[in-house]
Amino acid sequence: QVQLVESGGRLVQAGDSLRLSCAASGRTFSNYAMGWFRQAPGKEREFVAAINWRGGMTDYTDSVTGRFTISRDNAKNTAYLQMNSLKPEDTAVYYCAAAYALGRNSYAPRHQEYYDSWGRGTQVTVSS
Repeated sequence: QVQLVESGGRLVQAGDSLRLSCAASGRTFSNYAMGWFRQAPGKEREFVAAINWRGGMTDYTDSVTGRFTISRDNAKNTAYLQMNSLKPEDTAVYYCAAAYALGRNSYAPRHQEYYDSWGRGTQVTVSS
C-alpha cells in the first residue's frame, strides 16, 4: 500500500479558497489513481473528486463542480485539491485515497471500495 498524508486544512470564511495537498510515499505514485473524499459531522464519507494516474482525466461530484479542481504532480508524488468559493456546507474532514491503476489509463473511481490506501484526513472548516 501507499502511505498518504493530507495537509492544508484550516478555518476559512465563506468565499475563500484553500488548497489541500496529499503526499504519497512507499509505492510508485504514478501507478495509482487518486481520489478526495470528505466526511461532515454526522454524515457518511462521500466522494469529492478523482483523477487518473496520468492526470488527464478527472471526475467531480456535482456539488463541487466548477469550484474544486483536483490535480497531481507525479514528479513530486503529490495530489492536490484546489477549493474555491468555499461554502459552509463544504465543512468536513477531507481524505485522500489511492486506487491501484497500473495498466488502466482512464481509471478514476468514485466508489470508496476501489481505493486501497487512505490518509488520516485534514479538517476544513468554512465559517459563514
